[in-house]
Amino acid sequence: MNHERAITASPRVLVVDDNPDVLAALRLLLKSAAYQVETFAVPQAALEALRAQPFDLVLMDLNYARDTTSGQEGRALLADIRSHDAALPVVAMTAWGSIELAVELMQHGLNDFVQKPWDNARLLATLQQQLRVGEAKRQALRAAQEISEQQAREWAAARQMQERLLPHSLPVIAGYDIAASWQPMQAVGGDWYDVVQLDDDHLAFGIGDVTGKGLPAALLMANLQALVKAREAVNISPAQLCAEINQALCRNIEAGKFVTLFYGVLNFRSRKLSYCNAGHNPPLLVRADNSVISLPTGGALLGAFAEWVYEQGEVTLQAGDRLFCYTDGVTEAVNSAGDEFGEDGLLNWILQQVPMSASALPQNLLSVIDDYQSGLFTPGLFTPKLFIDDATVLVLAVSE
Repeated sequence: MNHERAITASPRVLVVDDNPDVLAALRLLLKSAAYQVETFAVPQAALEALRAQPFDLVLMDLNYARDTTSGQEGRALLADIRSHDAALPVVAMTAWGSIELAVELMQHGLNDFVQKPWDNARLLATLQQQLRVGEAKRQALRAAQEISEQQAREWAAARQMQERLLPHSLPVIAGYDIAASWQPMQAVGGDWYDVVQLDDDHLAFGIGDVTGKGLPAALLMANLQALVKAREAVNISPAQLCAEINQALCRNIEAGKFVTLFYGVLNFRSRKLSYCNAGHNPPLLVRADNSVISLPTGGALLGAFAEWVYEQGEVTLQAGDRLFCYTDGVTEAVNSAGDEFGEDGLLNWILQQVPMSASALPQNLLSVIDDYQSGLFTPGLFTPKLFIDDATVLVLAVSE
């Protein structure tokens, strides 16, 4: 697509007509009016010239020697021109019997037409008008492209900023395998996770989901990340952390916005996990014998009920355990039949992954979700996967 050319004092016109007398007359007329002219008797040769060098306007016949009545060659030529350059002005020259065809083609990219035999003054006036229209369209397209490129740069910067809020690396704890994958629907999103070693005995981890998508969700996610970080530093319990964040969000976010959060503190020596689930998808603790424990204890989502009292759950991990934390972009994935992947689908998949290293599980699960939804959605600029919602997976496995 060529939107970069600006009109010069001597516009370049490509003329296509299979009548040599018509070509000679148009060449003489246009050169006398200070146009630069290239003439072609065959559409294919004209297309090759158009692809090889820039032109400001195309003046074309609709019927050619191979098909003198139906206008199929003219239709095809116009379609090829439009495929090459959507902004290039195209004016047709047509006999009386082809006027209906010209009118029809104005719905398919033809800018104007002039009837044969033509009036020189009218033809030149039509060309001048279409050159002005074409230049205005090119300027609009250039402006739109500049805006699009600027927005792309801004989205890329936002993506980089959000990625810096997520862990660059995860703690390495003897006897544990920890891995995570994060996939926003757009360039940025509202999912969050973190894993932090608090001291010589304790590991804190969390996963959260903010209402909405895109930049507004990303801003609220950044707020959540800051609130969690501030409270991790003073080493409070998961239930207290959720209560304090809930009160802060209720004071500061607009109505209808809220956050779900699962936050846990693991004593990695005793394997005792204390946690609070604030309205989040309950993580699934899969034992070595494939029995499953859900972790729902906690309370309401954050930012909705300021006085909510959060409960704290406890569970002791065992050798061979795998704890799957995830956001609803995983279970609410939809296939072409309209069926959700669901918690059952997630659990069935998990139970089939016994031989797989825990470090590979999060990314493999997101690939499964991508395949499940494949064909439904068009990938975005920063999101080659086909997600309809942000999706995040955090896995903590206990070694044998």
